[in-house]
Amino acid sequence: MKRTLLVVGSVNVDAVSGVERFPAPGETVLASSYRQGLGGKGANQAVAAALDGARVELVARTGDDAGGAAVRAELAGWGVDVTDVAAVRGVPTGIAQILVDARGENMIAVSSGANDALDAAAVDALADRLGPGTTVLSQGEVPVEVLDRLAEVCRDRGARFVLNLAPPRDVAPRTLRTADPLVVNEHEARTLGLDGADPEDWRLACAAAAGRLAEAVVVTLGARGAVAATCTSSAYVAAPVVDAVDATGAGDAFVGVLASRLAVGVDLGGAVQSAVAAASQAVTRHGTVESYPRR
Repeated sequence: MKRTLLVVGSVNVDAVSGVERFPAPGETVLASSYRQGLGGKGANQAVAAALDGARVELVARTGDDAGGAAVRAELAGWGVDVTDVAAVRGVPTGIAQILVDARGENMIAVSSGANDALDAAAVDALADRLGPGTTVLSQGEVPVEVLDRLAEVCRDRGARFVLNLAPPRDVAPRTLRTADPLVVNEHEARTLGLDGADPEDWRLACAAAAGRLAEAVVVTLGARGAVAATCTSSAYVAAPVVDAVDATGAGDAFVGVLASRLAVGVDLGGAVQSAVAAASQAVTRHGTVESYPRR
């Protein structure tokens, strides 16, 4: 049975250039391709969850510009409920400038734009919709006050709070402790004091952090897969070997499917297995939401 996943997150226009290699500081390189499309971690993860079969409601902000209208229409087309995606007058829609090299690796710079207009009042307006059995997902691309208040409301209402702290933000320690799970990649994990050289190191680091840093912890390891830990168990899930062409959005595919599976009651280990499989498929195609696997 479908259960609602509430995503509180960012919406951007992605501007993606394909390059043979990344430029050095002060260097200009010529791009071999260019495209624009839907982006932002909140939007990407909402679409990934919807394609996985979840009933998804997105709470976000865009500008009142052409980009905002386009991304709201595209989100609706992917099956995401955009009732709470509001346009902010006089503010541009967020934009992500992305370089993808010949190996499929990426570099990303984000201008938040209207995403910064999301505030704690928007979270308070959601409170009556939250309760036991509700799963809420958010990311580090929204203001810290939103993340801290969202965690507080989830605690008060008994909702499950899934936090993808990407990029890393200086949230309150209690916000991290509420996360069930906290999802980060290796770089983001190191900013929180976790470290590892191989999957076994990362599994042990997650096991030590679960119940202390966060209720549960997941660290994604790129082509190596992911590790996850709760207070009582931990596991490493290896990724299948694939021909990667574009890593952009793979982490969002992972998080969206993870949250989708958790929302319908799948245990963390099973949810991570599904998420690793989804991310591995996503890197075999160009683009973000266009590459996400359908259930």
